[in-house]
Amino acid sequence: MNDTANRPQLPDRLSIDPRSPHYNAAVFEHDVGIRLNDKEFNNVGEYCISEGWIKIPAGKALDRKGNPMMTKLKGKVEAFYR
Repeated sequence: MNDTANRPQLPDRLSIDPRSPHYNAAVFEHDVGIRLNDKEFNNVGEYCISEGWIKIPAGKALDRKGNPMMTKLKGKVEAFYR
């Protein structure tokens, strides 16, 4: 599976929430990986490379709309296609 020419460029900021202005459906057609401080995360809800943070779910806690509560981790963020 060597279709790197067909993949869109990864944005500086990306969210998995379709209601977010940072959502990009074309990127999610491919498998995206995120590393924070050289540790790979597979449960990232949103990231920003230039500001150096990712948001991940904070356990099983939900907000009043039923969405998972998110916690922000800071460091060196790298986004890549798997």
